[in-house]
Amino acid sequence: MSISMLSNVFANALATTASRLPLPAIWTTGNAQQRTLMLGVSFAILSNILFGVLYAYSSFLTPLSGTQVFIWRMLAMWAVLVGYLLVSGRLSMHIDKLRALRSFKQWAWLLLPTPIFLSQLWLFMWAPVNGQGVQTAMGYFLFPLMMVVFGCLLFGEKLSRLQWLAVAFAAVGVFSEIIRTQSVSWATLWVCGTYPIYYIVRRLQGIDAITGMLVDLTLFAPFALGYLYFVAPSNLVMVAGSGFLIMMLVGLGVLSILAMKTNIDASQMLPVNIYGMMSYIEPALLFILAVTVLGNPFESAMIYSYGLIWLGIACLIAHGIKQLRARKSVPLAIKGQVA
Repeated sequence: MSISMLSNVFANALATTASRLPLPAIWTTGNAQQRTLMLGVSFAILSNILFGVLYAYSSFLTPLSGTQVFIWRMLAMWAVLVGYLLVSGRLSMHIDKLRALRSFKQWAWLLLPTPIFLSQLWLFMWAPVNGQGVQTAMGYFLFPLMMVVFGCLLFGEKLSRLQWLAVAFAAVGVFSEIIRTQSVSWATLWVCGTYPIYYIVRRLQGIDAITGMLVDLTLFAPFALGYLYFVAPSNLVMVAGSGFLIMMLVGLGVLSILAMKTNIDASQMLPVNIYGMMSYIEPALLFILAVTVLGNPFESAMIYSYGLIWLGIACLIAHGIKQLRARKSVPLAIKGQVA
């Protein structure tokens, strides 16, 4: 049975199971668009939970360091992604998209955001076990706000009053944190400052999330293998001799691809506003995991500055709800996210 067939079976099983639970009548009495909406919400919740699990995953892979977990994750993700595309028969489709790129300029634009993608995934695995979990989660909180600013500056998008208020709250919150600490975490700045560039470049070129991820992982795979063979051969021997670590690393790759796949499926099923609001589940989970499970420090003095940033997020959510209520029907939008 192919992966695509398994995906359909999973979706049907989820809908059947939900219909037997005491959930809103929309599952059984709503039209097809409403049921798609509920399924999209389910996928969005599942993907965000999986991203939360991945955030804490490196803490269960001792004695591997955060960087070593990142190296193994990239290899596992590449293997699972290529395997999925081969079994589902979609690999040739993505290769054809790449073959359509003819000029040096097109390839340069394709490869330009790859270091950003790789650095973000490295930080995602490194930060939780190196005391930067809270700061990295805050970067993900600020990311949507930065996307609003980039959209205004680069694409001439007009901001509503609520969006301006959200940006203002976030700016004051970040500025107050800088005053309090006499600095600002590089992890926060890297997430919210470079991730928008990655998405904007991909958007300008018209490369979808899966194709871009396939390119990024394929380019990095030889370097990952070289690192393990030449720089950390003892690490390679240790993993090869441990059934537990092999099993955990395979799980890391599967969970990573499953999280991204369900996130992309949700983005295709949900209106942009709902999808955008659901995306705040992930940084909230990351923040909670960083403070509780991973034991990253959170000082009471941080509540003021972080509270202002959360107020900005509340304004963005309110803006999304207002737009949804203003329209009786919202067309489905395709939007890919990588985390």
